[in-house]
Amino acid sequence: MFTIKVPASSANIGPGFDSLGMALKRYLSLTVEPSKEWKFNHVNTMIPTVRHYKDHYIYKVATKIATWYQRELPPCHVTMKSEIPLARGLGSSASAIVAAIEMVNQLCELQLSDDEKLAHAVRIEGHPDNVAPALFGGILVTVQMNDQTSYKQIPNIDTDVVIYIPDFELRTEDARNVLPQSFLRQDAAAASSVSNLMISALMTGDYRLAGQMMESDLFHESYRATLIPNYADIKSNARKLGAYGTVISGAGPTMISFVPDKEGPAIAKSMQSLFPDYEVEAIGIDQHGLTINN
Repeated sequence: MFTIKVPASSANIGPGFDSLGMALKRYLSLTVEPSKEWKFNHVNTMIPTVRHYKDHYIYKVATKIATWYQRELPPCHVTMKSEIPLARGLGSSASAIVAAIEMVNQLCELQLSDDEKLAHAVRIEGHPDNVAPALFGGILVTVQMNDQTSYKQIPNIDTDVVIYIPDFELRTEDARNVLPQSFLRQDAAAASSVSNLMISALMTGDYRLAGQMMESDLFHESYRATLIPNYADIKSNARKLGAYGTVISGAGPTMISFVPDKEGPAIAKSMQSLFPDYEVEAIGIDQHGLTINN
């Protein structure tokens, strides 16, 4: 028996479009035990019910990985618990992919390296911005060129984080469809400059400037804002309470604020009273990523 634990993740962080991601302290957990037949048991309702184990997303991904290595998965009883809501911009699919890869790694004794796990996750997910922090924790800058993914972790930052989770879903496909297909060169250069300055400000501890750049994104936020009720109100109220910057988490509809260190709980409490239909939470940045306990 072994247990796999994978954090949620928030991608983009404003102008870090499709390249910047952060692991958060909400988790998907799988306890895997030998069994005579496959069975998935869901402890809570954040994971959709599946009638047959072959239709389960974790099983599908795991089977795909095993096939790549010409291995056969032994039947298992998998008990799942998730704190990551689906289709909310918190990396639910990325955490499931990372968990499935590690399940195969353990069951088939593949002894995969971190880079091999990342390569498989990117191959399945299509981009590294969520799967990399789910694997490694922290805040990561990633780039995918051809079949090669490179990444670098930003050192610990001294801020709190507050998330605002609405009670509705937003499909990533719908959030993608509102984006332009291309940018003029001068617009792309300006958008990249904003992203570069934001990362530099985060790394040097200038959180006011980092927040300003977060809210100056030119790649996606203004287009996706039309899909997210209360987008402007959440940003303006968070700013009044002292937030450095507030952005869409991933493709949305969850939003996320970077706020001064140790002020997260108080700001979350105030914002919860202003937005009672949201789940507002001060949340930590996970620094460990994927963990396995045997």
